[in-house]
Amino acid sequence: MLTTQNHTQNLHEATFQKLRALLVEGAITPGSKLNERELAEQLEVSRTPIREAIRRLAADGLVELITNRGAIAVQLSREDILHTFDVIANLEAYSGELAAQNISDQALIELEALQYEMMASYARRDLSSYYRLNLQIHKAINQAANNPVLSQLFTQVNARIEALRFRSNQDGVKWEKAVEEHQEMLDALKARDVARIRKVMMQHVMNKRNVVVQLLDSETLTKSAA
Repeated sequence: MLTTQNHTQNLHEATFQKLRALLVEGAITPGSKLNERELAEQLEVSRTPIREAIRRLAADGLVELITNRGAIAVQLSREDILHTFDVIANLEAYSGELAAQNISDQALIELEALQYEMMASYARRDLSSYYRLNLQIHKAINQAANNPVLSQLFTQVNARIEALRFRSNQDGVKWEKAVEEHQEMLDALKARDVARIRKVMMQHVMNKRNVVVQLLDSETLTKSAA
């Protein structure tokens, strides 16, 4: 039986996850103000869980709290994006190296199951489900590295560019390439091949960066021409 406290905690967590998804999947665009009243109506909750969710999202780096303006969906400059992807590429490459050395057989089985689910989402072209499973795979590899400091850094830095990583799969050809790279990651981990996993992880993230930069540059040109 759920207690009132458990019900409140579940409501707050569900609200946080829904609001996070709106930011990551672009329903709330970068630079937009988060209106508590409108969000409460949209998610059919009171403003209290909305406020808590916004605080948590600010701590995660997805929202910026600005004096006299309120909560704003983070909007990174082109330079910020390049720097952040450079950092996350190296963090992921190092995670892969350590995971190849430390991952357990059970963790590999669980990772393979996630890969299977992700492929099913890809086959359905269900980008939302695909991205959720994709993120779980990256987190699982990071956790398999067995380095708490690295895990904390990964979470903090990756949060800044989650919305951009989501968008990078909206191009069909690039999405297919990303899927192939994920299979290469799994194969390298199963072979415990440190050099291979580092190369694949690094290339995977840098390919994401290139797609994102191309998208942003194209949007900038479109706005300039308008």
